[in-house]
Amino acid sequence: MLEEQENQENVPPAAKAPPTAAGTRVALGLLRGGPARLGLGPQAARNGDGRVAAAGRHQQPFSVYVDEPDEERRRPQRKKERDGEAADAPGLRAALGTLGERRPLAPLDNAMDLSLDSPSIMDISITSEAEERPNVNNVPDYVSDIHTYLREMEVKCKPKIGYMKKQPDITNNMRAILVDWLVEVGEEYKLQNETLHLAVNYIDRFLSSMSVLRGKLQLVGTAAMLLASKFEEIYPPEVAEFVYITDDTYNKKQVLRMEHLILKVLSFDLAAPTINQFLTQYFLHQQTNSKVESLSMYLGELTLIDADPYLKYLPSVIAAAAFHLASYTITGQTWPESLCKVTGYTLEHIKPCLMDLHKTYLKAAQHTQQSIREKYKSTKYHAVSLIDPPETLDL
Repeated sequence: MLEEQENQENVPPAAKAPPTAAGTRVALGLLRGGPARLGLGPQAARNGDGRVAAAGRHQQPFSVYVDEPDEERRRPQRKKERDGEAADAPGLRAALGTLGERRPLAPLDNAMDLSLDSPSIMDISITSEAEERPNVNNVPDYVSDIHTYLREMEVKCKPKIGYMKKQPDITNNMRAILVDWLVEVGEEYKLQNETLHLAVNYIDRFLSSMSVLRGKLQLVGTAAMLLASKFEEIYPPEVAEFVYITDDTYNKKQVLRMEHLILKVLSFDLAAPTINQFLTQYFLHQQTNSKVESLSMYLGELTLIDADPYLKYLPSVIAAAAFHLASYTITGQTWPESLCKVTGYTLEHIKPCLMDLHKTYLKAAQHTQQSIREKYKSTKYHAVSLIDPPETLDL
């Protein structure tokens, strides 16, 4: 819940974390306004630098179930077992064996001709790993069409630029605190970066149409993250997990009702192009090193925190500015000609966004919200948030 700093002492204590095999999980807690970032309960463990100590999700393993025969088929079979005639049981019992024991399937005999001349014989010769697992992103026949489609959709899925001026009870600072908290939620549950980008898009589009009280802003963010997880993740966290990370500020019914409302307001249109998607496209067209890619992603995520000025730029433009600034910082190169041809953006097109992004990069270490910077300090991202930004840009 977002509230003024002077009322922080009235926040109820955090809910007790349920025990797990590893000890206790971490509740990320309530949101508060002002300089305070997160209201963490007394059970919430922190590292020395003030970060939330991550306690990863415990996913249940897969279980494979075999459809049991219906009750009418089971009754005579049980009767035969009681009479000592289990050996004559037909159907599934004979196939599976007693007490779940697996038996090999019956031979095909002559049911299928598997002679050398049969077209059903497959080539099972050993191939290299590269041949077995082709690069699914390398689809040159469709790259241009995909990029054109994303450029069309980003205009349709763009939030209103000045929507925050019409909000009676929330501010850009409260939005920044919410997005910063969602970054920690994504790290806590090891969600994809695309999930975070989608959630922020859903929040901005929802707030462009609906007025929200500050007490419900965290509920909007939680439901948006739940929706983005369902859309993007293979194993999305359950609703109960999202209830837990808010210290039970909202119950399951409230989260699901807000999820339903967001879907109605967005007209169930969840496939919004994001900065992350355009960066992936640019990496395909312009080969670069992994450090430039990580720095581009870091700069792209920094723009999610501040609605002003970045809501006025399209995701493709922000991605172009992030790629240019990252490449210039690491290698000294500028906006490449190959991407200029693909995107139609010249350096003049991306210059206004590039200047704003450079200012954000210079002030990142002093920003009130530090979750993104902490996230990109890890070796997974080559610690790119610790790289000093260039003082000036050669434009």
